[in-house]
Amino acid sequence: MLPNEVIDSGTLNNLFFYIMMMGLLLVLAVFIRLKFKIFKKYFIPAALIAGVIGLGLGPYGLNLFSEAMVSTWGSLAGILISIVFAPMLLGMRKSDSKGKSKLMLRHLVYSYTASLLQIGVPLVVAALVIVPLFDLNEMFGTIIEVGWAGGHGTAAGMMEVYTDLGWAEGGSLAVTTATIAIVFGIISGVIMINHGVKKGYTSVVKSTEEIKGENKDDLINIENQKLNSKGTLNPDMVEGYAFHLGLISIAVIIGWFIQQFVTLFVTGIPLFPLAMIGGLIVNAIIMRTKYSVTIDKHTLNRIQGLALDFLVLGAVASIQIPVVINFALPLLIITAVSIALLLWYFYYLGPKFFPEEWFENAIVHYGAYSGVTAIGLMLLRTADPEMKTEAGQGFALRAPFYSPILGGGLITSIIPVLVVNSGALLIGLGAIGIVIILLIISHFTGLINIMPSRSVKLSRARSN
Repeated sequence: MLPNEVIDSGTLNNLFFYIMMMGLLLVLAVFIRLKFKIFKKYFIPAALIAGVIGLGLGPYGLNLFSEAMVSTWGSLAGILISIVFAPMLLGMRKSDSKGKSKLMLRHLVYSYTASLLQIGVPLVVAALVIVPLFDLNEMFGTIIEVGWAGGHGTAAGMMEVYTDLGWAEGGSLAVTTATIAIVFGIISGVIMINHGVKKGYTSVVKSTEEIKGENKDDLINIENQKLNSKGTLNPDMVEGYAFHLGLISIAVIIGWFIQQFVTLFVTGIPLFPLAMIGGLIVNAIIMRTKYSVTIDKHTLNRIQGLALDFLVLGAVASIQIPVVINFALPLLIITAVSIALLLWYFYYLGPKFFPEEWFENAIVHYGAYSGVTAIGLMLLRTADPEMKTEAGQGFALRAPFYSPILGGGLITSIIPVLVVNSGALLIGLGAIGIVIILLIISHFTGLINIMPSRSVKLSRARSN
């Protein structure tokens, strides 16, 4: 049955005002980043700054923003995530990936390994230590992959799922882990790149001066400004952004119908991964017609980016501080475990997965699974300014086979449901078991070499 609630004008006016206040905070954050260079130095995005300001001015801070306003921002984040996910598979065309299958498979297995480890290890630690020690919900271990690999978008989208499963605190904790992860990922990533340059791990950048020189100005001069979308339709007929937003809307509607069907068998599946499947269906249909030229991927990316900025702002600003304080110690423990796990994943598995240019290939994943894809690409750009290595290409090629499933995809969204039905320990051990099987298969098929070897050095340079 389609939603048929009528929203009164007073509610709409309040919603309009709340969104305008988010816009004000975002502009304020932009000028703060422009003014204070430390935010630029550590690549802190304006949306995150705006969210922290909103949190400080909200009911748990100076109380200038009402509980109703901040709660609405949090609810908007849960809606915007569908707009972020729906266009992910829209506009995909057959690309020339000839000869890149092995590179793509390495990146794909490396991606699955990261997400499955972030599911499995925290669940096992939670089941054996944290849950019995602090008497917490078994779903506590799920917040790491949701917040770290999934990012703020997935964390915001999972708020309703956690509430429906009887653990309302889970949403705020997941957003908190996403905030911790993105700040940690950016700062530690920059430190690791500097360390990697000094140790000779990097293939392209050979001195720290090259890293500093790559920090671009946040203000782009007029002569360097470029168009970031293309017009595919006559503007006399329809505005291009409106048309692309319409395509996204169709994808979300298809996802909603899929959700209604799935709910007949399994409850708790959120809309956003299904909206991505809706986008895939729309893309499959339109790409088989002459109207495929109407889709501009850059325009979709702009709409996606707009939704993501407001999503991050709303998700961070609506964090429930009392909940975070109450869970501070178990949150600290599981965060420390996650940091150690990610560092092992980067420094130990990275060189084994990528025999050449290991640092660049691994750093893009490190950033993506401690923040979002944009952070991973930012770290890659810092280590490989002109994209001379194949890291970016391999990372991109694996996306259609990874993003719909893990790191915020379908499996991520159903893990809490599986934990409720089967227990954290069983699901955690299952995820770790899949990682072991993947590594063994990859080793014996010659994809990677997981056996220790004295001849393998971390500082392998890019072969010419």
